[in-house]
Amino acid sequence: MYIDVFNGDADGICALQQLRLVSPLDSLLVTGLKRDIGLLSQVSAGEGDKITVLDISLDKNRNALMALLDAGAEVTYFDHHFAGNIPQHPRLQRVIDTQPDTCTSLLVNEFLQGKHLVWAVTAAFGDNLFDSACEAARPLNLSNNKLALLKKLGTCINYNGYGASLDDLFFPPVDLYKKIKPYEDPFDFINEDDAYNILLNGYEEDMLKATTVNCESENESSAVYILPDTKWARRVSGIFGNDLAQKYPNKAHAVLTAKGKDRYQVSVRAPLRTKKGADKLCRQFETGGGRQAAAGINELPDSELDNFIAVFKQHFA
Repeated sequence: MYIDVFNGDADGICALQQLRLVSPLDSLLVTGLKRDIGLLSQVSAGEGDKITVLDISLDKNRNALMALLDAGAEVTYFDHHFAGNIPQHPRLQRVIDTQPDTCTSLLVNEFLQGKHLVWAVTAAFGDNLFDSACEAARPLNLSNNKLALLKKLGTCINYNGYGASLDDLFFPPVDLYKKIKPYEDPFDFINEDDAYNILLNGYEEDMLKATTVNCESENESSAVYILPDTKWARRVSGIFGNDLAQKYPNKAHAVLTAKGKDRYQVSVRAPLRTKKGADKLCRQFETGGGRQAAAGINELPDSELDNFIAVFKQHFA
């Protein structure tokens, strides 16, 4: 049995798209919301099974990974999030790089020797790595208009992964991947599948609402925004953080989205000029994790809000 385990954001989806364009096969697909990072715990596999893991933190899936390896499964692991101590195992192939200027799709692109670079560029744009995306795209010789289209597509695929439940999303990530799967060329997907326009319209409407939100706390090096407990806010939380990071590259940003009356979901973006520190900050809190440039906290109790803001400001001072 073949099993593909992938993050439901642009990076995870585009990484899998590259791999399966090169090596088509029928596999069990395991994915979820962007914040559903403990995906390996959903997998049951054993001797002879082959598992590909894309864009989820090894550190957050360590126990499940070791259990699958001990059961006889073979695992190929691509990722760029904080990994902690990376295990050595004869049935584990690892392509892990936590440098802030790369993403899982760019690692897959290198592994595949550039066979479907255009999808890796799309993912890098979606992961807010605009400079890396443009640099990677050089061999494609794309016009500025086509680069802008890939930026929109990557942003829209990423946007679709955010929410508290699948009900918040326009498409369950597994369904969005299946829509993308037939297209070797992302421009064909843009032109031929209605999903792109549905996502683009939703993204633009939600971002317009986000621009009306006042900054909660701000200084020279950081800014904090708090979004309401609504579907549009849950969908746009991470993308809003990416947008702020692009507009104000010398500042760190935290976007908190209310989850009921007593907790928040947190997205943190390190200053683009450094792309460092977001993961270290978020790992100080119980449900935090991520990568150097962008990280988050799944559940921040309201009782810890003031402490988080203070620690956030000090961390990026």
